[in-house]
Amino acid sequence: MNEITRGLEFPEGPIALRDGSVLVVEIEGGNLTRVTPDGRRAVVGRCGGGPNGAAIGPDGHAYVCNDGGLGFTTIDGIRQPFELAADNTGGSIQRVNLSTGTVETVYTHCGDTPILSGNDIVFDTSGGFYFNDTVAGLVYYGLPDGSSIHVAGSGVEIPNGLGLSPDQGRLYASETYTGRIVYWDVVGVGKLSGSPVELYSTGGRHHWDGLAIDGEGNVCAANLQESGITVISPDGEVAGQVTVPDHDPFVTNICFGGPDLRTAFITSSGLGRLYETQWHCPGLRLNYNA
Repeated sequence: MNEITRGLEFPEGPIALRDGSVLVVEIEGGNLTRVTPDGRRAVVGRCGGGPNGAAIGPDGHAYVCNDGGLGFTTIDGIRQPFELAADNTGGSIQRVNLSTGTVETVYTHCGDTPILSGNDIVFDTSGGFYFNDTVAGLVYYGLPDGSSIHVAGSGVEIPNGLGLSPDQGRLYASETYTGRIVYWDVVGVGKLSGSPVELYSTGGRHHWDGLAIDGEGNVCAANLQESGITVISPDGEVAGQVTVPDHDPFVTNICFGGPDLRTAFITSSGLGRLYETQWHCPGLRLNYNA
């Protein structure tokens, strides 16, 4: 495993771009930041609050789930969130123009219901996106032009990562504290089956953060206790484990990139680092990634 850069302010939501660079959000710094293969960093957009998950939309812009902002502290050399920021006014979905750095707010509410804490986001092939509200325990579906948003899924507790299966037939979610990985069947555009189905559970022994899907359909979920990524097959079996070189209880997310999609990029948030490592199979290219 190779360390690409360090000094990031709680990086999350990595997006591997075709030019070899990686976008990350910095939750503590409030930025969307580009990291080049040689480790250089440049702020792309200043989102404010707490930018969390991010994805490229069909218009080529980055869409960011913002949790509104968190307070951070350092314990034993590890930077970590511990409360809502004093100026947290709620969550949102933001659009960041990667060329100009302009940041626009797309959604703060679903009807009269405020978004409490946006966490992760994934686009489907129809051009809409699913995103979760960690505090509310809901999954929403929205259109990127801001014209439509609705509740697509519920029945989850502190949902964190989201990912679509290779055939777009399942939407996976990780529950942070229960230790469950669950999924809904996608039964139409922006429509999910009733209650989520449990794919795998640690019984609360391990806590999950973000996730990505590889080309074999495995759920590759950030395992906080294990300081790395746990690989879970579509049948609910543990297929592997990858850990980062220096222990960090806040390894938060993974994405896939490189010419053959066999490079996994992993955010070690508590230490402010971005790593890369070779994966056993190609990852799943996300819809609309540039």
